[in-house]
Amino acid sequence: MLATACARRPEVEAIEVDPLPLYPLSPYLYMQFMEPLGTTDGSVEAAWDHRRKDWREDLVAVTRDLAPAMIRWGGIFTNYYRWREGVGPRERRPFMRNLLWGGWESNQVGTAEFVSLCRKVSAEPLIAVNFESDGRRQFTEADGSVRTAGAEEAAAWVAYCNQPNHPERVAHGNPEPFNVRFWQIGNETSYDPNGFDLATAARKTAEFARAMRQADPTIELIGWGEDGGGLKGRLLAHWAKGMMEAAGEHLQYLAFHHMFNPDSRTRPVLAWNEFRKDPARTWEQLMGAWRIHEDKIRRMRERVRPYGVALAMTECHFAIPGRNRCEVLSTWAAGVSYARLLHVHERHGDVLKIATAADFCGSRWQVNAVMIPVPGGKSFLMPVAHVMRLYRRYSGTEAVGVSRAPADLDVTASRGGERLWLHVVNTNMRGAVRTRLIVTGRRIRSGRVLEISADPMFEEMGSEPDVLAVKERQLGPQGEWTFPAASVSAVELELAAA
Repeated sequence: MLATACARRPEVEAIEVDPLPLYPLSPYLYMQFMEPLGTTDGSVEAAWDHRRKDWREDLVAVTRDLAPAMIRWGGIFTNYYRWREGVGPRERRPFMRNLLWGGWESNQVGTAEFVSLCRKVSAEPLIAVNFESDGRRQFTEADGSVRTAGAEEAAAWVAYCNQPNHPERVAHGNPEPFNVRFWQIGNETSYDPNGFDLATAARKTAEFARAMRQADPTIELIGWGEDGGGLKGRLLAHWAKGMMEAAGEHLQYLAFHHMFNPDSRTRPVLAWNEFRKDPARTWEQLMGAWRIHEDKIRRMRERVRPYGVALAMTECHFAIPGRNRCEVLSTWAAGVSYARLLHVHERHGDVLKIATAADFCGSRWQVNAVMIPVPGGKSFLMPVAHVMRLYRRYSGTEAVGVSRAPADLDVTASRGGERLWLHVVNTNMRGAVRTRLIVTGRRIRSGRVLEISADPMFEEMGSEPDVLAVKERQLGPQGEWTFPAASVSAVELELAAA
């Protein structure tokens, strides 16, 4: 039996958890985001086995291990994507030019293939529609082909996916509905000064929502809710307000993105090859990234507070200059930093219901969760994905409070029935932290710790898969545990009957 809140040893610092549930935690806080990235990153084309005409088996296996609860199809790519080019017999599908990322897309991966991947790995599909190219004129036409699409085409896509016995889908060999519940209208609509203004975007969002719901009244819709950058951002400080007041009755979520550089502006250390020169400064800079992230989420939740709408952060990652965006993200130090971002998501889980911390897969970008070696080799998880995998598997359904913790430990907690889960990051680069776990008013019957620890400067290259493997151990006597330096852990506690 493990003791509770009495007779603490003075030299052991306590982690104390209040088991009272605070708010539900969404299973979609560990989603992934998939977009064909052309010549910039292999992503979709690299993930598809053109000889077998199916997803690469190694990609499916590693994604099943990652276990994302949701995968999103879209991004700026949807500004010029015509969904009918990606359905039906694959040998008849036209190639399309990737207007942003460069190169050509084969359209071998379309609606049915994307949904198939989601089903293979037990993920909920989320589809972003072509929102009249978000008003971006540069994406409305290419090679004599119209690339923009309106509400009627979005509604037809919903019908194709979800209506029973839809004749077009059935003719393509898919008699059963795909049942895609989540749809996003607009992607970074406010970012481009040549795109829609707020009034136009809000009006068209309502138009798209009405049309899409006529095709399927049960779908859940995500509208774009974030201010633009630079001067346009200062002029659009009330984008969420305007969107909700004009189209809020149609929306369950407002979307925003956060791709940011956590480096110091005056003494940059993370970019290019700099991070290898001073590991201590690299660690310090990465450990503070969560503050920038939380500031962004706080601003967004304040803007939606009067409307009671949920937030969906459908893209997020560090954006640091460097080759292939960027080598520091291969380090375990970045993995630990990303764990702190996931803690921010949990702490705002009363409002934040869909979130990610990485792009999904690709062959070059370090911001990906899954790296795909080409032309051969086995796909592997990046450090951020190792953390997302751990937390996705060992989390409760309701957030609970952490009333105290040692200064070096960043701790969140959740509950499901009579089990508690703690997510613990040791932010000390070199020193372990000895603790005693306490649950206020309850006795701990048993516990185990699932831990990832490594040298902070270890770089994941896929050649040493065991370095970031999860180690499972039983919780020590009297609820004591020592968290190694630079570690990320999930602690599972079973409580004795109340």
